[in-house]
Amino acid sequence: MLVPHYELMIALLRGVLIEKHPNQAIVEAGGVGYDVTIPVSTFTHLPDPGGEVRLRIHTHVREDVLALYGFLTQDEKALFEKLIGVSGIGPTLAVKILSGLAAPDLINSIRRGEVDQLVRIPGIGKKTAERMVLELRDKLPAATGEEPAAPAAALSAIDQDVLSALLNLGCARPQAEAAVRKAKAAGAAAEFEPLFRRALELVR
Repeated sequence: MLVPHYELMIALLRGVLIEKHPNQAIVEAGGVGYDVTIPVSTFTHLPDPGGEVRLRIHTHVREDVLALYGFLTQDEKALFEKLIGVSGIGPTLAVKILSGLAAPDLINSIRRGEVDQLVRIPGIGKKTAERMVLELRDKLPAATGEEPAAPAAALSAIDQDVLSALLNLGCARPQAEAAVRKAKAAGAAAEFEPLFRRALELVR
């Protein structure tokens, strides 16, 4: 009998660390050994084998595969979950991203649109880096040590019309709004057609 997926979800794992490797931890809890994929940032803060460990878990279910991804903090888990929401980024690549750049630096690079910094992460090409910036820039909080960004300026009536047109084409609101703002920042004329065409290019 198959167990429904919702009964298999694990959110927190606490137990004895049996083994640890840069991208893997084996944790024994309740007599069961759990194989958990982790980023390097979590690995470097794990205790020696035999010590107690507590990991925040993202349970990834796809068809008949159930995989566990573990993080020491809720913030790191939340960042991972935002990354896998980006088109073209799956759990494996998200772990590589978190392993390739410290979370505060990653957040700052995305918020500042530093594509050149992001492409230095193994497995990240220019298109993926640009999608990360476009889809996450306005979703990430300021990292520790960074000044909070000023509130975004309100959209004008023409901006709202362009945004509505993009939404009607099936674009997600965060990406569509970010594209409108980027189109304006790039110097697109403040008229519907040129602004719409430029925003449409950016949202694709």
